[in-house]
Amino acid sequence: MTTPDLERWRLILGAPADPATGCPTGEAAARDAALDWLYGRDPDLARRGVRRGGGRGAGGGPGGGDADRTDDRTGGSGPSQLTTVDWLDAVHRLFPKETIERIERDAVERYEIHDVVTDPAVLERIEPDQTLLKAVLRTKHLMNDEVLALARRIVEQVVRQLMEKLATEVRQAFHGTRTRRPSRIKHSRNFDFHRTIRANLAHYRPDERRLYIEEPKFLSRTRRHVERWQLILLVDQSGSMLGSVVHSAVTAACLWGLPGLQTHLIAFDTSVVDLTDDVTDPVELLMKVQLGGGTDIARAVAYGAGLVENPRRTIVAVVSDFYEGGDANRLVRDVRRLAEQGTHVLGLAALDEDANPDYDRDLARRLANAGAHMGAMTPGELAEFVAERIGR
Repeated sequence: MTTPDLERWRLILGAPADPATGCPTGEAAARDAALDWLYGRDPDLARRGVRRGGGRGAGGGPGGGDADRTDDRTGGSGPSQLTTVDWLDAVHRLFPKETIERIERDAVERYEIHDVVTDPAVLERIEPDQTLLKAVLRTKHLMNDEVLALARRIVEQVVRQLMEKLATEVRQAFHGTRTRRPSRIKHSRNFDFHRTIRANLAHYRPDERRLYIEEPKFLSRTRRHVERWQLILLVDQSGSMLGSVVHSAVTAACLWGLPGLQTHLIAFDTSVVDLTDDVTDPVELLMKVQLGGGTDIARAVAYGAGLVENPRRTIVAVVSDFYEGGDANRLVRDVRRLAEQGTHVLGLAALDEDANPDYDRDLARRLANAGAHMGAMTPGELAEFVAERIGR
Protein backbone atom coordinates (compact mmCIF):
# COMPACT_ATOMS: atom_id res chain seq x y z
CA MET A 1 0.00 0.00 0.00
CA THR A 2 1.39 3.43 -0.95
CA THR A 3 2.10 6.17 1.56
CA PRO A 4 -0.90 8.34 0.43
CA ASP A 5 -3.19 5.33 0.88
CA LEU A 6 -1.83 4.73 4.38
CA GLU A 7 -2.34 8.39 5.26
CA ARG A 8 -5.95 8.28 4.10
CA TRP A 9 -6.64 5.16 6.16
CA ARG A 10 -4.94 6.81 9.13
CA LEU A 11 -7.27 9.83 8.83
CA ILE A 12 -10.27 7.50 8.72
CA LEU A 13 -9.25 5.19 11.56
CA GLY A 14 -7.56 7.68 13.87
CA ALA A 15 -4.77 7.16 16.43
CA PRO A 16 -5.54 3.45 17.13
CA ALA A 17 -4.27 2.69 13.61
CA ASP A 18 -0.81 4.15 14.28
CA PRO A 19 0.89 0.73 14.74
CA ALA A 20 -0.24 -0.34 11.30
CA THR A 21 -0.11 2.91 9.35
CA GLY A 22 2.47 4.92 11.22
CA CYS A 23 1.94 8.34 12.79
CA PRO A 24 0.91 11.08 10.37
CA THR A 25 3.44 13.81 9.68
CA GLY A 26 3.45 17.17 7.99
CA GLU A 27 0.17 18.12 6.32
CA ALA A 28 -1.39 14.75 7.16
CA ALA A 29 -0.79 15.49 10.85
CA ALA A 30 -2.44 18.89 10.44
CA ARG A 31 -5.50 17.27 8.81
CA ASP A 32 -5.63 14.72 11.60
CA ALA A 33 -5.55 17.44 14.26
CA ALA A 34 -8.31 19.38 12.48
CA LEU A 35 -10.53 16.31 12.33
CA ASP A 36 -9.82 15.49 15.97
CA TRP A 37 -10.78 19.01 17.07
CA LEU A 38 -14.29 18.25 15.86
CA TYR A 39 -14.84 14.49 15.84
CA GLY A 40 -12.71 13.81 18.90
CA ARG A 41 -15.51 15.22 21.05
CA ASP A 42 -17.85 12.39 20.03
CA PRO A 43 -18.98 10.74 23.32
CA ASP A 44 -19.10 7.36 21.61
CA LEU A 45 -15.30 7.32 21.55
CA ALA A 46 -15.10 7.23 25.35
CA ARG A 47 -17.80 4.57 25.57
CA ARG A 48 -15.77 2.37 23.22
CA GLY A 49 -12.58 2.99 25.19
CA VAL A 50 -10.87 4.87 22.37
CA ARG A 51 -8.25 7.16 23.85
CA ARG A 52 -7.51 10.44 22.16
CA GLY A 53 -3.86 11.03 21.44
CA GLY A 54 -1.20 10.89 18.78
CA GLY A 55 -2.08 13.09 15.84
CA ARG A 56 -5.60 13.62 17.10
CA GLY A 57 -5.46 16.15 19.87
CA ALA A 58 -1.78 15.70 20.68
CA GLY A 59 -0.39 18.22 18.28
CA GLY A 60 -0.26 21.97 18.57
CA GLY A 61 -3.40 22.27 16.45
CA PRO A 62 -4.20 22.19 12.74
CA GLY A 63 -1.22 23.32 10.78
CA GLY A 64 1.24 22.54 13.55
CA GLY A 65 2.73 19.54 11.74
CA ASP A 66 5.03 17.04 13.38
CA ALA A 67 7.20 19.76 14.87
CA ASP A 68 4.54 20.37 17.50
CA ARG A 69 3.80 16.74 18.22
CA THR A 70 4.47 15.12 21.57
CA ASP A 71 4.96 11.57 22.67
CA ASP A 72 2.01 11.62 25.07
CA ARG A 73 -0.21 8.84 23.71
CA THR A 74 -2.91 9.05 26.35
CA GLY A 75 -3.93 12.63 26.82
CA GLY A 76 -3.63 15.32 24.25
CA SER A 77 -4.33 19.01 24.44
CA GLY A 78 -7.96 18.57 23.34
CA PRO A 79 -10.34 20.90 21.55
CA SER A 80 -9.89 23.83 23.95
CA GLN A 81 -6.43 24.66 22.52
CA LEU A 82 -7.98 26.02 19.33
CA THR A 83 -10.50 28.72 18.66
CA THR A 84 -13.20 28.01 16.11
CA VAL A 85 -11.68 30.63 13.81
CA ASP A 86 -8.28 28.89 13.89
CA TRP A 87 -9.88 25.55 13.25
CA LEU A 88 -12.01 26.90 10.38
CA ASP A 89 -8.96 28.51 8.77
CA ALA A 90 -7.15 25.17 8.92
CA VAL A 91 -10.12 23.27 7.50
CA HIS A 92 -10.35 25.63 4.51
CA ARG A 93 -6.62 25.28 3.89
CA LEU A 94 -6.34 21.52 4.31
CA PHE A 95 -9.46 19.96 2.73
CA PRO A 96 -11.32 20.07 -0.60
CA LYS A 97 -14.60 21.98 -0.89
CA GLU A 98 -16.89 18.95 -0.57
CA THR A 99 -15.15 17.84 2.62
CA ILE A 100 -15.28 21.36 4.06
CA GLU A 101 -19.04 21.51 3.54
CA ARG A 102 -19.53 18.19 5.34
CA ILE A 103 -17.25 19.17 8.23
CA GLU A 104 -18.95 22.55 8.69
CA ARG A 105 -22.37 20.89 8.61
CA ASP A 106 -21.32 18.41 11.30
CA ALA A 107 -19.89 21.21 13.43
CA VAL A 108 -23.20 23.06 13.40
CA GLU A 109 -25.74 20.24 13.37
CA ARG A 110 -24.06 17.30 15.07
CA TYR A 111 -21.87 18.99 17.67
CA GLU A 112 -23.77 22.29 18.02
CA ILE A 113 -20.68 24.49 17.94
CA HIS A 114 -22.68 27.71 18.04
CA ASP A 115 -19.79 30.14 17.71
CA VAL A 116 -19.72 29.04 14.08
CA VAL A 117 -22.77 31.28 13.72
CA THR A 118 -22.27 33.82 16.52
CA ASP A 119 -18.65 34.87 15.96
CA PRO A 120 -18.28 37.57 13.25
CA ALA A 121 -14.88 36.28 12.16
CA VAL A 122 -16.34 32.80 11.64
CA LEU A 123 -19.46 34.04 9.85
CA GLU A 124 -17.32 35.94 7.35
CA ARG A 125 -15.45 32.75 6.42
CA ILE A 126 -18.12 30.08 6.31
CA GLU A 127 -19.96 29.27 3.05
CA PRO A 128 -23.68 30.19 3.23
CA ASP A 129 -25.96 27.18 2.77
CA GLN A 130 -29.17 25.80 4.22
CA THR A 131 -27.39 24.21 7.18
CA LEU A 132 -25.91 27.56 8.11
CA LEU A 133 -29.27 29.25 7.60
CA LYS A 134 -30.90 26.86 10.07
CA ALA A 135 -28.09 27.41 12.55
CA VAL A 136 -28.54 31.18 12.29
CA LEU A 137 -32.27 30.89 12.92
CA ARG A 138 -31.66 28.67 15.95
CA THR A 139 -29.07 30.97 17.50
CA LYS A 140 -30.07 34.48 16.40
CA HIS A 141 -31.22 35.27 19.93
CA LEU A 142 -27.58 34.88 21.03
CA MET A 143 -26.26 37.44 18.55
CA ASN A 144 -25.33 41.04 19.13
CA ASP A 145 -26.17 43.70 16.53
CA GLU A 146 -22.92 43.29 14.59
CA VAL A 147 -23.26 39.52 14.30
CA LEU A 148 -26.98 39.78 13.54
CA ALA A 149 -26.24 42.04 10.57
CA LEU A 150 -23.81 39.45 9.18
CA ALA A 151 -26.28 36.66 9.87
CA ARG A 152 -29.04 38.51 8.06
CA ARG A 153 -26.90 38.67 4.93
CA ILE A 154 -26.47 34.90 5.15
CA VAL A 155 -30.24 34.45 5.42
CA GLU A 156 -30.78 36.75 2.43
CA GLN A 157 -28.30 34.86 0.26
CA VAL A 158 -29.68 31.39 1.02
CA VAL A 159 -33.31 32.53 0.73
CA ARG A 160 -32.52 34.13 -2.63
CA GLN A 161 -31.12 30.82 -3.87
CA LEU A 162 -34.20 28.96 -2.66
CA MET A 163 -36.50 31.55 -4.20
CA GLU A 164 -34.82 31.29 -7.59
CA LYS A 165 -35.17 27.52 -7.62
CA LEU A 166 -38.75 27.37 -6.35
CA ALA A 167 -39.98 30.29 -8.46
CA THR A 168 -39.15 28.26 -11.57
CA GLU A 169 -41.18 25.30 -10.29
CA VAL A 170 -44.11 27.58 -9.38
CA ARG A 171 -44.09 29.25 -12.81
CA GLN A 172 -44.12 25.84 -14.50
CA ALA A 173 -47.04 24.70 -12.34
CA PHE A 174 -49.08 27.82 -13.09
CA HIS A 175 -48.33 28.17 -16.82
CA GLY A 176 -51.72 26.76 -17.71
CA THR A 177 -52.73 23.60 -19.57
CA ARG A 178 -51.97 22.79 -23.19
CA THR A 179 -54.86 22.12 -25.55
CA ARG A 180 -54.79 19.92 -28.67
CA ARG A 181 -55.41 22.97 -30.87
CA PRO A 182 -52.50 23.88 -33.15
CA SER A 183 -50.69 27.14 -32.56
CA ARG A 184 -48.57 29.36 -34.80
CA ILE A 185 -46.62 30.62 -31.79
CA LYS A 186 -43.34 28.72 -31.91
CA HIS A 187 -42.20 28.18 -28.37
CA SER A 188 -40.20 25.20 -27.15
CA ARG A 189 -42.51 24.79 -24.14
CA ASN A 190 -45.44 24.09 -26.50
CA PHE A 191 -43.62 21.78 -28.93
CA ASP A 192 -45.95 18.96 -30.13
CA PHE A 193 -43.67 15.97 -30.49
CA HIS A 194 -46.20 13.45 -31.85
CA ARG A 195 -47.75 15.73 -34.50
CA THR A 196 -44.29 16.82 -35.60
CA ILE A 197 -43.22 13.20 -36.15
CA ARG A 198 -46.36 12.39 -38.14
CA ALA A 199 -46.10 15.52 -40.28
CA ASN A 200 -42.48 14.86 -41.21
CA LEU A 201 -42.41 11.09 -41.78
CA ALA A 202 -41.89 11.69 -45.50
CA HIS A 203 -38.48 13.16 -44.67
CA TYR A 204 -37.17 10.06 -42.91
CA ARG A 205 -33.84 8.81 -44.36
CA PRO A 206 -33.56 5.03 -43.70
CA ASP A 207 -29.93 4.92 -44.77
CA GLU A 208 -29.05 7.57 -42.20
CA ARG A 209 -31.67 6.43 -39.67
CA ARG A 210 -32.53 10.09 -39.27
CA LEU A 211 -35.75 12.13 -39.48
CA TYR A 212 -35.41 15.64 -40.88
CA ILE A 213 -37.86 18.16 -39.42
CA GLU A 214 -39.08 20.65 -41.97
CA GLU A 215 -42.41 21.53 -40.38
CA PRO A 216 -42.40 21.58 -36.54
CA LYS A 217 -45.80 21.57 -34.86
CA PHE A 218 -46.86 23.44 -31.72
CA LEU A 219 -49.84 23.43 -29.38
CA SER A 220 -51.73 26.36 -27.94
CA ARG A 221 -51.70 26.96 -24.22
CA THR A 222 -54.77 28.35 -22.51
CA ARG A 223 -55.58 29.49 -19.05
CA ARG A 224 -59.10 29.22 -17.75
CA HIS A 225 -60.75 32.11 -15.98
CA VAL A 226 -60.55 31.22 -12.30
CA GLU A 227 -62.32 32.43 -9.22
CA ARG A 228 -60.18 33.37 -6.27
CA TRP A 229 -58.88 30.56 -4.10
CA GLN A 230 -57.33 30.69 -0.66
CA LEU A 231 -54.23 28.81 0.43
CA ILE A 232 -53.87 28.78 4.21
CA LEU A 233 -50.46 27.45 5.27
CA LEU A 234 -50.29 26.45 8.94
CA VAL A 235 -46.67 25.74 9.84
CA ASP A 236 -45.39 24.09 13.00
CA GLN A 237 -42.46 26.20 14.26
CA SER A 238 -41.19 23.78 16.88
CA GLY A 239 -37.44 23.20 16.68
CA SER A 240 -37.70 19.91 14.79
CA MET A 241 -39.68 21.56 11.99
CA LEU A 242 -37.17 24.29 11.15
CA GLY A 243 -36.58 23.06 7.61
CA SER A 244 -40.32 23.14 6.98
CA VAL A 245 -40.57 26.69 8.33
CA VAL A 246 -37.86 27.86 5.93
CA HIS A 247 -39.39 26.23 2.87
CA SER A 248 -42.93 27.24 3.81
CA ALA A 249 -41.86 30.88 4.04
CA VAL A 250 -40.20 30.69 0.62
CA THR A 251 -43.16 28.82 -0.86
CA ALA A 252 -45.64 31.40 0.42
CA ALA A 253 -43.51 34.22 -1.02
CA CYS A 254 -43.40 32.53 -4.44
CA LEU A 255 -47.16 31.95 -4.43
CA TRP A 256 -47.98 35.44 -3.21
CA GLY A 257 -49.71 37.60 -5.82
CA LEU A 258 -50.42 34.81 -8.31
CA PRO A 259 -53.69 35.41 -10.20
CA GLY A 260 -56.65 33.82 -8.47
CA LEU A 261 -54.81 32.93 -5.25
CA GLN A 262 -54.80 34.52 -1.81
CA THR A 263 -52.05 33.11 0.40
CA HIS A 264 -51.94 33.12 4.20
CA LEU A 265 -49.00 31.96 6.33
CA ILE A 266 -49.52 31.13 9.99
CA ALA A 267 -46.82 29.81 12.33
CA PHE A 268 -47.74 27.98 15.50
CA ASP A 269 -46.42 26.18 18.55
CA THR A 270 -48.68 26.48 21.60
CA SER A 271 -49.64 29.93 20.30
CA VAL A 272 -50.59 31.10 16.82
CA VAL A 273 -48.87 33.93 14.91
CA ASP A 274 -50.25 35.23 11.61
CA LEU A 275 -47.26 36.11 9.43
CA THR A 276 -49.23 36.90 6.28
CA ASP A 277 -48.21 40.58 6.32
CA ASP A 278 -44.55 39.52 6.03
CA VAL A 279 -44.96 36.94 3.26
CA THR A 280 -43.52 39.25 0.61
CA ASP A 281 -40.28 39.49 2.61
CA PRO A 282 -39.32 35.93 3.62
CA VAL A 283 -36.03 37.12 5.13
CA GLU A 284 -37.82 39.43 7.57
CA LEU A 285 -40.36 36.71 8.22
CA LEU A 286 -37.70 34.13 9.12
CA MET A 287 -35.87 36.58 11.36
CA LYS A 288 -39.12 37.00 13.31
CA VAL A 289 -39.79 33.29 13.76
CA GLN A 290 -39.43 32.09 17.35
CA LEU A 291 -38.50 28.43 17.34
CA GLY A 292 -39.26 25.98 20.11
CA GLY A 293 -42.11 25.48 22.52
CA GLY A 294 -44.84 22.89 22.43
CA THR A 295 -47.27 22.04 19.67
CA ASP A 296 -50.98 22.84 19.58
CA ILE A 297 -52.14 21.90 16.09
CA ALA A 298 -55.82 22.05 17.06
CA ARG A 299 -55.53 25.73 17.97
CA ALA A 300 -53.82 26.50 14.66
CA VAL A 301 -56.43 24.65 12.61
CA ALA A 302 -59.21 26.47 14.46
CA TYR A 303 -57.55 29.78 13.59
CA GLY A 304 -57.14 28.74 9.97
CA ALA A 305 -60.78 27.66 9.78
CA GLY A 306 -61.75 31.17 10.82
CA LEU A 307 -59.99 32.59 7.75
CA VAL A 308 -61.95 30.48 5.26
CA GLU A 309 -64.14 32.60 2.98
CA ASN A 310 -65.33 30.11 0.38
CA PRO A 311 -64.92 26.54 1.71
CA ARG A 312 -64.98 24.88 -1.71
CA ARG A 313 -62.22 27.15 -2.97
CA THR A 314 -59.89 26.88 -0.01
CA ILE A 315 -56.84 24.72 0.68
CA VAL A 316 -55.75 24.39 4.29
CA ALA A 317 -52.25 22.88 4.46
CA VAL A 318 -50.96 21.86 7.89
CA VAL A 319 -47.19 21.38 7.93
CA SER A 320 -46.24 19.48 11.09
CA ASP A 321 -44.84 16.29 12.54
CA PHE A 322 -48.33 15.78 14.06
CA TYR A 323 -47.08 15.05 17.56
CA GLU A 324 -50.01 16.90 19.07
CA GLY A 325 -49.54 18.54 22.43
CA GLY A 326 -53.04 19.99 22.45
CA ASP A 327 -56.46 18.41 22.06
CA ALA A 328 -56.18 15.68 19.42
CA ASN A 329 -59.92 14.97 19.47
CA ARG A 330 -60.71 18.62 18.81
CA LEU A 331 -58.21 18.60 15.95
CA VAL A 332 -59.86 15.58 14.32
CA ARG A 333 -63.32 17.15 14.72
CA ASP A 334 -62.23 20.44 13.13
CA VAL A 335 -60.54 18.68 10.22
CA ARG A 336 -63.67 16.59 9.62
CA ARG A 337 -65.80 19.75 9.67
CA LEU A 338 -63.56 21.46 7.13
CA ALA A 339 -63.56 18.41 4.83
CA GLU A 340 -67.34 18.04 5.04
CA GLN A 341 -67.85 21.64 3.95
CA GLY A 342 -65.71 21.03 0.87
CA THR A 343 -62.36 22.46 1.99
CA HIS A 344 -59.22 20.68 0.78
CA VAL A 345 -57.24 19.79 3.91
CA LEU A 346 -53.62 18.74 3.44
CA GLY A 347 -51.55 17.21 6.21
CA LEU A 348 -47.92 17.58 5.13
CA ALA A 349 -45.43 15.62 7.19
CA ALA A 350 -42.50 17.49 5.67
CA LEU A 351 -41.94 20.49 3.45
CA ASP A 352 -38.22 20.50 2.81
CA GLU A 353 -36.44 19.77 -0.47
CA ASP A 354 -36.36 16.03 0.11
CA ALA A 355 -39.76 15.70 1.83
CA ASN A 356 -38.43 13.09 4.24
CA PRO A 357 -41.40 12.28 6.50
CA ASP A 358 -41.15 12.02 10.28
CA TYR A 359 -44.56 12.20 11.92
CA ASP A 360 -47.06 10.62 14.30
CA ARG A 361 -48.64 8.00 12.08
CA ASP A 362 -51.50 7.23 14.47
CA LEU A 363 -52.76 10.81 14.47
CA ALA A 364 -52.12 11.06 10.72
CA ARG A 365 -54.32 8.00 10.21
CA ARG A 366 -57.13 9.59 12.25
CA LEU A 367 -56.90 12.80 10.24
CA ALA A 368 -56.96 10.85 6.98
CA ASN A 369 -60.09 9.07 8.13
CA ALA A 370 -61.58 12.50 8.89
CA GLY A 371 -61.06 13.57 5.27
CA ALA A 372 -57.57 15.09 5.16
CA HIS A 373 -55.05 14.23 2.45
CA MET A 374 -51.98 13.07 4.39
CA GLY A 375 -48.51 12.71 2.97
CA ALA A 376 -45.32 14.59 2.18
CA MET A 377 -44.77 17.18 -0.53
CA THR A 378 -41.84 19.25 -1.64
CA PRO A 379 -42.61 22.96 -2.19
CA GLY A 380 -42.78 22.35 -5.93
CA GLU A 381 -45.27 19.51 -5.48
CA LEU A 382 -47.43 21.72 -3.25
CA ALA A 383 -47.42 24.38 -5.97
CA GLU A 384 -48.53 21.76 -8.52
CA PHE A 385 -51.35 20.63 -6.21
CA VAL A 386 -52.57 24.21 -5.80
CA ALA A 387 -52.32 24.88 -9.53
CA GLU A 388 -54.33 21.77 -10.38
CA ARG A 389 -57.13 22.73 -7.99
CA ILE A 390 -57.29 26.31 -9.21
CA GLY A 391 -57.26 25.24 -12.86
CA ARG A 392 -60.22 22.88 -12.56
